[in-house]
Amino acid sequence: MTRADAIDGVIFDCDGVLVDSERLSVDIDRRVLADLGWSLTNEEILHRFVGRSAAHFRAEIEQHLGRALPEDWEAPYQPWYVDAFERELVEVPGVSSALDQIETTVCVASSGSHDKIRRSLGLTGLLHRFDGRIFSAQDVREGKPAPDLFLHAAAQLGADPSRCVVIEDSRFGVAAARAAGMRVLGYSGGLTPAEWLDEAGATAVFSDMRLLPDLLRG
Repeated sequence: MTRADAIDGVIFDCDGVLVDSERLSVDIDRRVLADLGWSLTNEEILHRFVGRSAAHFRAEIEQHLGRALPEDWEAPYQPWYVDAFERELVEVPGVSSALDQIETTVCVASSGSHDKIRRSLGLTGLLHRFDGRIFSAQDVREGKPAPDLFLHAAAQLGADPSRCVVIEDSRFGVAAARAAGMRVLGYSGGLTPAEWLDEAGATAVFSDMRLLPDLLRG
């Protein structure tokens, strides 16, 4: 029996794995934080926040500032993200080709909100591939690096967690997948260095999405 025969579901992160959004988001995050009075480099933002939920982002800002943010604190900044995504967002190179070759059920499990996930997938033409199988940190109590989101996705697919494979590009996502008892392939074709994914416990690390079908079969 091949490994592909033993897979019940392939769980994709969204940002940085399906859509090439991390470069856009990190640049805007830096501008947002600077506007709020917290100066961080892109690498510091990558290390602290990429792969985590919006709730975590807010909590960290509040802790740094020493005060609560208003409920609508994000409102002035949302157009920055929306405009950049509408102008520049594309799918990760090779994703459509890889999806065409994967016969196992696929789904998305992302730290982003449902609205954000659907908007990103819609802008890149990928929404129809995952419609009805999109899971968000909004659906669970604890976001990544807790295993909750991936376990929720497996349950919704009716799949055994040990027979699921996660595709992740953040160290928090890798840690969450391992905590869920899942095999995890770390994608290093974006911003996150391969060594971060390896240190987090990725089963394998790859930088070309076209290699994914063979990795799943291997």
